[in-house]
Amino acid sequence: MTPFQFNTTKSLISEAGAADNLAEICQPYAPKNILIVTDPGILKAGLLESVLPPLQARYGEIQVFSDVEADPAERTVNNAIELARSTGVDLVIGFGGGSSMDVAKLVALIASPKCTQSLSDTYGVNQAAGERLPLIQVPTTAGTGSEVTPIAIVTTGETTKSGIVSPILFPDVAVLDAKLTTGLPAAVTAATGIDAMVHAIEAYTSKIRKNPISDMFAREALHLLARNIEQAVHQGQNLEARSGMLLGANLAGQAFANAPVAAVHALAYPLGGHFHIPHGLSNSLVLPQVMRFNMSAAQAHYAELAPIIMGEDYLPGEHAQICEQLVQWLENLIIKVTLPNRLRDCGVPESMLPQLAADAMLQQRLLVNNPRTMTEADALAIYQAAY
Repeated sequence: MTPFQFNTTKSLISEAGAADNLAEICQPYAPKNILIVTDPGILKAGLLESVLPPLQARYGEIQVFSDVEADPAERTVNNAIELARSTGVDLVIGFGGGSSMDVAKLVALIASPKCTQSLSDTYGVNQAAGERLPLIQVPTTAGTGSEVTPIAIVTTGETTKSGIVSPILFPDVAVLDAKLTTGLPAAVTAATGIDAMVHAIEAYTSKIRKNPISDMFAREALHLLARNIEQAVHQGQNLEARSGMLLGANLAGQAFANAPVAAVHALAYPLGGHFHIPHGLSNSLVLPQVMRFNMSAAQAHYAELAPIIMGEDYLPGEHAQICEQLVQWLENLIIKVTLPNRLRDCGVPESMLPQLAADAMLQQRLLVNNPRTMTEADALAIYQAAY
């Protein structure tokens, strides 16, 4: 057996209503000053209304940084760090989608008295150093799995993103409360759900660090996600479907935290950078064509995943037939959950495709994990096929 390591968040709590018990969950860390990192939408939706009073009753004033935007910029992260430092925060709670949880990770690290780095020092793989503050993550979407990954993504320029990858960023506790996700709009539910499926598919075919434990998590994630995504999109109050999606996204997060994602994400990032297309939708737009490109190298793995994803729709056959059947099934799923399925439908001009391909090549951190080597010409052909 090929040697491997598997790491994840120390503690996982999965229970409807669990977020209301954050005061007890924080207790082992004896915090004196807590910071919640979130976004304006969470405040507007009132998701903190039942969470804050018990925390305030036990720990006094709670700092709330609520300026996190989608694809958070460096200035946003630095503003949150400054608030944490100036108020002497000693425990951080990420409460929201992947962007809020990513910012929370970086605040917990860089605002720690035991860290001497600035944000710019941490970009890349294993560049972060020091000891972070206690970190609890509460996802309100079923997509990124950021609550169980050692990764944070920051927008570093007008069109560019950089990743920070370090085991220091693994949170202490992940709290999965499906009740927090029942109010998600259908479009967000669909995009984040496909995002989670991409995480599991890419982890299962990851070239460098694919391993038996990640494979196990990826398979179960895809079983949960494929069975529940349509109900979650079209019946948003269905708590069982929401619970399946939240756990599925979490398991997919644990899979790709250890067997990293690849070309789908590499080609998705420029779409977000140039056109501010939400990350999950960006992944969805290029997923089928990247899978077709990868078939020659990942055929056996796709064939293994096909019956898990397709369920009763699966028809046995030769590997090539099964793979195309799977890609077509996913294309149909994207339509069923009412997501746009062509780049042209998302405001991407055809003249920009060469620039997108060039930008995708900058994501070598991801492309090295792809089962098939991808050139800039390949990337351009994929964008053209997705156009």
